[in-house]
Amino acid sequence: MFYIKSFEFSPIQENTYILYNEFNNCLFIDPGCYFEEEQGQLALFVEKNGLHPSLLLNTHCHLDHVFGNKFIAEKYHLELHLHEGEVPVLNFAPTSGLMYNLPFDNYLGKFHFLKDGDTIRLGEDELSVLFTPGHSPASISFYCKAQGFLISGDVLFRQSIGRTDLPGGNYDTLISSIKEKLLVLPEETVVYSGHGTPTTIGFEKRNNPYLT
Repeated sequence: MFYIKSFEFSPIQENTYILYNEFNNCLFIDPGCYFEEEQGQLALFVEKNGLHPSLLLNTHCHLDHVFGNKFIAEKYHLELHLHEGEVPVLNFAPTSGLMYNLPFDNYLGKFHFLKDGDTIRLGEDELSVLFTPGHSPASISFYCKAQGFLISGDVLFRQSIGRTDLPGGNYDTLISSIKEKLLVLPEETVVYSGHGTPTTIGFEKRNNPYLT
């Protein structure tokens, strides 16, 4: 069974997720820890709970979702899993950081590419990879059917959607991704977004102004 721990990191207030199970194995999704104290907070949670990190995942590679990639990779000897189409976005992220006065060192390790329909396993627990572009060129979401939750990155928010004015973004593509891949999930599915508070698929169907 997955347990979910979220942190809000960086001046951009990004949600970083640690998923862990009863055997103390864990994975990281979109580590946005920017400051040393944020890195320490993440590491302390891992240490205090006796967790064994095994995977590093990115939903997409805008700067606020990758600030902590290098730290996590080096501290826990992990390699990055992402969609191949996000590599140019990752490569550009440090330049974006300078534009926002948020310089950082990028991850430079090996890539493992994920695609739509792939399964990510943490022991007996599974996440399905959903290809959900539009906010970024090749954003992916992670769906746990067994427990009814979704890690959506910046695709879908509570009563909002991801912005599409950044390079590689496309509004029509994003809306199609949401309608074809996310709104078909059970209405009780809990959505953990890249920013803000959790929501559900059913709530967004009824209340999201971009989707109703």
